[in-house]
Amino acid sequence: MASQASLLLIFTLLTYSSKFQTVHSLNYYNPVTSYKSTKKILNLIDSRWRTNSKWDSNRRALVDCPVGFGATAIRGKYAATYIVTDPSDDQINPKLGSLRYGVIQTRPLWIIFARDIVITLKNELMMNSYKTIDGRGVKVEIAYGPRITIQGVSHVIVHGISIHDCKRGKSVQMRNSEFHLNYDGDAIVVFASSHIWIDHCYVARCFDGLIDVIHGSTIMLFGHNDYNTEDKNMRITVVFNHFGSDLIQRMPRVRLGYAHVANNKYDEWQMYAIGGSANPTIFSEGNYFMAPNNPNNKQITKREVKNGWKDWKWRSSKDKFVNGAYFAPSGWGSCAPLYSRSQSFTVADGSMVPALTSDAGPLHCDRYKAY
Repeated sequence: MASQASLLLIFTLLTYSSKFQTVHSLNYYNPVTSYKSTKKILNLIDSRWRTNSKWDSNRRALVDCPVGFGATAIRGKYAATYIVTDPSDDQINPKLGSLRYGVIQTRPLWIIFARDIVITLKNELMMNSYKTIDGRGVKVEIAYGPRITIQGVSHVIVHGISIHDCKRGKSVQMRNSEFHLNYDGDAIVVFASSHIWIDHCYVARCFDGLIDVIHGSTIMLFGHNDYNTEDKNMRITVVFNHFGSDLIQRMPRVRLGYAHVANNKYDEWQMYAIGGSANPTIFSEGNYFMAPNNPNNKQITKREVKNGWKDWKWRSSKDKFVNGAYFAPSGWGSCAPLYSRSQSFTVADGSMVPALTSDAGPLHCDRYKAY
């Protein structure tokens, strides 16, 4: 997978460190026009399927919605349905009905859940290719144990689940296409994989980072280290996220690759919001940046190098800066994402982001009505 020239991902995350997001009512305050409207403002992805009251009977319409570099993570559209009914976890001999049994199958599967469920993994959950984890309609938590690992696979969608309070797993063998040892404490790790889409997830309180993407993957650390040259191929879209005020840094941090960071809401940061090293290209477009009150911490960006970064392409366009926030640009020439026709989308002005990200995180929805 690492040899692929184009590596893809899209996020729609709620990354608070404290509490779950609640769904707003249809009486919505529009920050642009300053009036209450009965019509909810939805982002481009959600507007394509949330308004259909029969969404539960046509779940696969979800794959017609993504934008950006993650728009090709759709190969599970015609997969069989697998229903998770068992919260248990056995990494050697997983039971039929458990989540682990479904994700390790070699055939494409669209995985849904029979009811609200809390799954505490005994070790990291190793995904296989052509899998969709769809948590819509119920409350799905992966908590108090190890993480999800997406390694050496492609065409994976993770939608509408909560991953929190992650702990390090044990270094043991487990059932998968090959054995793997786990040492980290992230919520999700993507390793040498492509065509990955993570959408409407809540990610919080993990031992290490929230999401790591390493070794030429397509997805909040992007890049293994400054010398892993295969990560130059990374192409990442980070869009429609709500980053909570308890977060410290890496929203995201990029090494070597390319990141289009668009229409995200930042509720302060303790160190910095967007950072990088080893000459990455970063295009910040239409984001809403609320700086912390600390007068010495208003800059959004941080470059992990002492000298020689002024030719790095870091750009800001249509961003909304609040409370003294500012973006330090650098380099010259265009850094537009150059999406294909199927990937392209119109990025809204940053002033619209509070509305567009109002429902970030899992949607507590009814199976039988639009929302």
